[in-house]
Amino acid sequence: MSEGVLEKVTGVLIAGGKSRRMGRDKRFLQVRGRSVFDQTLSLLMKTFAETLVVLAEPIELLDVRGCRVVYDAIPSAGSLGGLYTGLISASQPRIFAVACDMPFLDTGVVRFMVSHDEAADVVVAELGGRFQPMHAVYSKRCVPFLKAMAERKDLKIQKLFLTEGLRVTVLGVRDLSILRAGVRSFQNINTPEDLAVAESPISDKP
Repeated sequence: MSEGVLEKVTGVLIAGGKSRRMGRDKRFLQVRGRSVFDQTLSLLMKTFAETLVVLAEPIELLDVRGCRVVYDAIPSAGSLGGLYTGLISASQPRIFAVACDMPFLDTGVVRFMVSHDEAADVVVAELGGRFQPMHAVYSKRCVPFLKAMAERKDLKIQKLFLTEGLRVTVLGVRDLSILRAGVRSFQNINTPEDLAVAESPISDKP
């Protein structure tokens, strides 16, 4: 697999969440002294020729490192709205969308997902019976379906994966186990307890 910069997929960092379960703004989280947002943005910039940051609204003190920032085209639609905004704003036909709360995001896993089925409209992992929509690949063919979902206030991205007319490729633990990082790349931080786990030595193990 080539390790060059990927030209035909846009990296999209979706960072407009409310962080209700965390109790503080996840965009400024640090794990072991490193900003998770900055780590994620840096990885995307090294992997993709184009990287976008999607926000709900302007936020001071957030260093986007010169990347283009776009704001939610559909207000109050959560991650689904951020995904929709990233897709319509990207110059490339597909995007890799990721949230800003994944401290162990791995470039090998990202590249594997992007290259796994280039004809698919969605490439998403299902781990422990749960889809991972904020660490997945989407094509622009998803746009009208996401818009329709937002208009009817049906904001669970997972329902997109059941849509007739879209080609959805689902990866499981077995598919990812061939990679060094594997499922660790999907580990996110929603609560203070998740942060404690991420800070612990055991989290170093893939």
